[in-house]
Amino acid sequence: MAIYAIGDVQGCYDALRRLLDIVGFDPPRDRLWLVGDLVNRGPQSLQTLRYLLRLGDNVVSVLGNHDLHLLVAASSYTKQYPGDTLSGILDAPDRDELLHWLRQQKLMHVGNGYAMVHAGLLPQWSVAKALSLARETEAVLRGGDYDDLLRPLYGNHPARWSDELKGDERHRVIVNAMTRMRLCTLEGEMEFRHKLAPINMPSGYLPWYDIPNRASRDTPILFGHWASLGVLLRADVIGLDSGCVWGRKLTAFRLEDRRTFQCGCAGLASVGD
Repeated sequence: MAIYAIGDVQGCYDALRRLLDIVGFDPPRDRLWLVGDLVNRGPQSLQTLRYLLRLGDNVVSVLGNHDLHLLVAASSYTKQYPGDTLSGILDAPDRDELLHWLRQQKLMHVGNGYAMVHAGLLPQWSVAKALSLARETEAVLRGGDYDDLLRPLYGNHPARWSDELKGDERHRVIVNAMTRMRLCTLEGEMEFRHKLAPINMPSGYLPWYDIPNRASRDTPILFGHWASLGVLLRADVIGLDSGCVWGRKLTAFRLEDRRTFQCGCAGLASVGD
């Protein structure tokens, strides 16, 4: 059995299938890990979700900001943004089944010696602490009152974690760190405006994975979300968003031997975060 972790698909279904052909993905035998942003901006979000749902237990996925945006839009708490490509899902006859499946996905996954999250972890969170926090928010998202999470989800504040946070603010910080963060301070204050490569960063901020002595440093972390960063292969972090939806590449990382595989995404171009 092989486990392949794949970067942000964002509705690029054809590229996903090409990449799985390249690695020789065998669903009865192999497992597929996805770092989030399964949908949006690309042309085939509906086909992507339908395919992943059919794969059943062969897929482990964490949620990205675009996946949560779909859920918020489906609940009518926000409108689609220019460049969104979610209408195919929202108008599909099986939309309820697809949205239910999406709500069951994780914010964070730990297994086989790795952790996986869409964006990052705050420096004071150990892997065990972050996983516990992820489970708190996942339980609400999977429950009958999931609208109580989605309605107040958007917002940049609070910008840092406190164990004293409760309710909406607690969930918002957990979600923002795990699905939106790129930069933070040594104290864990998040910044959301800088989306380019990690140069010319705001004063006092670093990529979350470069914060000295972050509590999660002993577990290699798979993540996506940062297309301008590109593929990052270090002992402690593996960044897999290689900008497929921008017409660049889709990347797979095989956990067993840390080998990477890519396919081109030429002909695709999009906008957005």
